Amino acid sequence: MGKITVKTFIERKKEREKLVLVTAYTYAQAKIAEAAGVDGVLVGDSLGMVIKGDANTLNVSLEELEYHTSCVKKGLTSPLLIADMPFLSYQSSVEKGIESAGRLIKRGAEAVKIEGGEEVAPLIEKLVRYGIPVMGHLGMTPQYIHSFGGYRLQAKSARARRKILEDARILEEAGVFSIVLELIPLEVAKEVTEKVNIPTIGIGAGPFTDGQILVFHDIMGLYPEFKPKFAKVYRDLFTEAVSGLKEFIMEVKEGQFPDEEHSFRLKK
Repeated sequence: MGKITVKTFIERKKEREKLVLVTAYTYAQAKIAEAAGVDGVLVGDSLGMVIKGDANTLNVSLEELEYHTSCVKKGLTSPLLIADMPFLSYQSSVEKGIESAGRLIKRGAEAVKIEGGEEVAPLIEKLVRYGIPVMGHLGMTPQYIHSFGGYRLQAKSARARRKILEDARILEEAGVFSIVLELIPLEVAKEVTEKVNIPTIGIGAGPFTDGQILVFHDIMGLYPEFKPKFAKVYRDLFTEAVSGLKEFIMEVKEGQFPDEEHSFRLKK
């Protein structure tokens, strides 16, 4: 597979070929994503929850995103690498947003993702003008969690549906190359997808978007206590890892490990 770029995303929309993305936060996860053949990798501010153990994404710093972006970059060749713009790294001013995005690009990101609609359009226009590709994010935007009152399905009312359609149009005009649609009814996601010329990437938005993204840890079952309706567990790595560690513990206690094969001797 050749190098995936933002232009590839646009072409896939025209060709009606689904895009598949996954989050990654480490070199090892990036290597797995690369080997599997995903189209894009997002270094998400979801690392606050799945890596740091926080309750939400709000405590993630720009420095943390820079660090994890640099780790993931080293494991990728083909997929497009996108980095989240964390909370308060762009809200205070357009100038602050440009600086933050530039720092992520310098650490290896090939695009940045920004949450919000009309309110972030001026920043997006400037970034695109300066050569920094931007992915939009509408619907359940985690950085607005306190305004929403928690992680809840969005765009349920007629007014909210009109708002998300208008925001999608504004983001497209501002220059985003794609839009993540999170936790909205499939009918709304379908309408947005049909009305914009850029690809939509769904997470909890039904089957009619131009692509899908899920969190690595959700796909791999690394947190069995967290099973959102929109995420499918494709492998139960938590159970496999626990089983492997239990076997290691048993063999050490019973003197089976390390054995001759896993030990060294002085040369005669």
